[in-house]
This record gives sequence, structure tokens and C-alpha cells, in this order.
Amino acid sequence: MPATQVPRVTLEQWRAFQAVVECGGYAQAAQAIHKTQSTLSYSIQKLEQSLGVQVLEVKGRKAHLTSAGEVLLRRSRQLLDSALSLETIADNLSRGIEARLDLAVEVVFPYDELLCVLAEFSRGFPDTRVELVESVLSGGHDLLLSGLVDILVSTVVPQGFVGEPLLRLEFVCVTSPDHPLQQLGRAVTLQDLKQHRQMVTRDSGPQRRFSAPWLEAEQRWTVSNITTSIRAIKSGLGFAWVPRLQVAEELNAGTLKPVNMEEGGHRYGQLYLVYKDKDAAGPAARFLTQLLLDRCRNMKSLQPRGEDFDLKMD
Repeated sequence: MPATQVPRVTLEQWRAFQAVVECGGYAQAAQAIHKTQSTLSYSIQKLEQSLGVQVLEVKGRKAHLTSAGEVLLRRSRQLLDSALSLETIADNLSRGIEARLDLAVEVVFPYDELLCVLAEFSRGFPDTRVELVESVLSGGHDLLLSGLVDILVSTVVPQGFVGEPLLRLEFVCVTSPDHPLQQLGRAVTLQDLKQHRQMVTRDSGPQRRFSAPWLEAEQRWTVSNITTSIRAIKSGLGFAWVPRLQVAEELNAGTLKPVNMEEGGHRYGQLYLVYKDKDAAGPAARFLTQLLLDRCRNMKSLQPRGEDFDLKMD
């Protein structure tokens, strides 16, 4: 719509139209929205004159929609909803509520739990947009350093930032049930692993500076998504250490099986919650991070023991 073009019908006239339809008549609508019956009648008359179509016809004591009125009623409801939403957003902005949050979460985070958190967040802040980046290793690290995300969930805490411990994850070395590593009849050694293909999830940072310090076999396939890695493992294409939470169903169903390792079959890593600027965080950011903290606190996957790992630069 050109900037100089002005709507011929006001929001108040559309509101009057909706009230008459929803209440079934002018008298009932006048009482419901605290207007006089003559004011409502005049509003509808002006609306019809401006549009050049009849939207209501009175039969007896009830107002009935015309065919044109049915079409316009649906669109007018969308219009009023949009207007109210716009006012809500403006009110949120005046109170410091963010219009948008940029969140980077490392792919090892249990995504079913993350989606539950985001669903609860949307109920508390329905007008705040969330931009979610699924990162690997230094990917989220670099986004935070560049100021492109407000909140980071990662195993990497960038230098100069403080990470709040969020979730301790168990990583387990797994293969398909019929993989050769499951047929040795003894505990598997690291030297055994080196004879087989490892599935590796690629660092999503532009410089790919980090890697997990676990065995990197000479035979390895690198993929960009942990879901792809898990599917490849289920197909018998290799082994990998994956978060137990993300393969719990497969382990229970027997489509994936832990490798009986002599040592190092289970590793533990720490996820951290990092703000771009905690002091500047608005109410939406603080609400979201509190939801994450509460959700993780209730997870049974928090491990009291195990060998921690740190990431290293290549």
C-alpha cells in the first residue's frame, strides 16, 4: 500500500461490525462493548458506504451476514488481531522485552528437551522471535565472539566469557549390533577401533578449530549433522561416541549397541550456558535461560562421576 493511501474503514468500524455479528444484534453488541445502539448502527452504515457493499441485513431482531460480509468478517478478524499484536509488541518494547533472541545450541544438547523449553518460552513471550542455530564445537563459539547470538549453549566457553554449568552429558561409543566390533568376543581396545571407520561430526565454525580429543581413526567419515552420524552408525557404516540421551531409544530397541571397551567406552562432557552480555539481557533472555537451567536440573542424565573431556585446537 502506498504511504499516501489511507484505509477508508477504521478499526473501530471493523470492531463494531464484529461485535454485532458475534452478539447477534445491535442491542446486544451495544451492551457488550459499551456503545449506544445508534453509534453502532452509524458505524456499520459508514463501513458499508465506504466499501460499497452490504455486510449485514436485519431479519426480525437479528442481524445476519451477507455473503460479502462473511468474507470480510474473516479478514477483519485477522486485521484486528494484527493491530492488537502490534500494540502488544510496542508495549513489550517499551518495557524492555526483546523482539528477537538469537540462540546457538550445540547439537549434543538433547533436542527433545530443548523443544519443550522453547514451547514453554513461547507461552511466556509469544511475541519474541527465536532464531536458533544448531552449532558444532567452535561454530557457536565464533557466533558469540562475533556478537551474532545472545545466548550460547556449548561445550566451549570463549575466552573472556563466563560459562554457567548447564548439563553434564554421557557419551557412549556405539555401533550397529552386527558391526565387527561386536563380534570380537572380548573387550575392545583403542587399537581395535583404529581398524574401523569412525563417524565424526564436523566443527561448524568457519575455521574448524576444535575437535574432541577422542580417538580419530584413519578411516573416518565426516558429516555435518549428528542425526546423519547416528543413522550411518545404525546402518553399520562405523562407530562413534554419541550422547546417550540422543540414542536412548535406539539403545533400548537394540538398533544400536554400546561397544564393550577395555577403557574409554564412556566419556563425559560439560555443557555451559553463556550470555553475550548478562547485564544487558532483557526479561525474555533471562526467562529462556532460567527455563534451560530448570529443565537441565531436572534431567536424570546429570552424571556425578566419569572422565571429563575438554576440547582442543587442531
